[in-house]
Amino acid sequence: METKIFAKDQIDEAVALLREGELVAFPTETVYGLGAIATKEESVKNVYKAKGRPSDNPLIVTVSDEKMVERYAKSVPDRAKKLIKHFWPGPLTILLFVKEGSLPTAVTGGLKTVAFRCPDDKLTHDLIAKLGYPIVGPSANTSTKPSPTTAQHVYHDLRGKIAGIIDGGETRVGLESTIVDLSVETPIVLRPGEITPEEISEVLGEEVLINTGKVSDKEIPKAPGMKYRHYAPSAPVVVVDDVNDFAKIDFNDHIGVMALEDELDKIDLPKANKFNLGRNLVDADHNLFSGLRYFDDKKDITQIYVQGFNEGQASLAYMNRLNKAAGGHHF
Repeated sequence: METKIFAKDQIDEAVALLREGELVAFPTETVYGLGAIATKEESVKNVYKAKGRPSDNPLIVTVSDEKMVERYAKSVPDRAKKLIKHFWPGPLTILLFVKEGSLPTAVTGGLKTVAFRCPDDKLTHDLIAKLGYPIVGPSANTSTKPSPTTAQHVYHDLRGKIAGIIDGGETRVGLESTIVDLSVETPIVLRPGEITPEEISEVLGEEVLINTGKVSDKEIPKAPGMKYRHYAPSAPVVVVDDVNDFAKIDFNDHIGVMALEDELDKIDLPKANKFNLGRNLVDADHNLFSGLRYFDDKKDITQIYVQGFNEGQASLAYMNRLNKAAGGHHF
């Protein structure tokens, strides 16, 4: 299969492919998603095949507005409406009870809930609006690998496996959306992102919990990113929690380092062995996946050390992704 890259003025071609049951990757403000019409079960199953994704890992349903949510959610409670009004379009995914029979099991994983998201990206908004149906939107990468933040990342992983990629340039956020579960009595953040639990709590005027538990092998996760290994390049990743510990590492030409600019300047390694995460945590959020992909393509790198952060809720999303990439290994 030839994978075509579409420019901004070729949305109609992408719409036509989706209607035919094909898979098309699309840009969002977080990472690139892999799209198929959410109501077409065979197309959705092909998303799992293209990514090599476990079939019990439910998919996010990407919509263009709240009205589209109402077609598939059992109800849209007041607190969901508050979050939609405040954060949509934007990097917040909301888990609600699904309207029975409205979406295939391939989307929900057989659960009674489904996650909805409305991205802050005009290209994707126009795509879904013209299509008239929601699309599933898992990250457009090979399963377990770092999520894609450019169309080129998608092409690297899925060339020949999907029909097209809409090139919207580099994503703004760089980490996937926050997922909040509103199907429970007390809202709980299942996956951290740019929007923090504190911000959600302020809008709702109630307590918001943060998921810290693990999903067992026999359980179906309620949302993506809760159960399986994620974001990992080929070489093992190690988190360096204290930047002073970089001085204790026995560096050689087979080691890669990802850190903020100031820290990289202190490390005696060839330029090719370093990846600059930027000047602050916001930059690091944006650049984390690009850095992991940078080293994934360097076959001579056998170990990657990455700077960690401890900045409360602001660093929750970054550390969530980095810990998964490292399998919990810290220096």
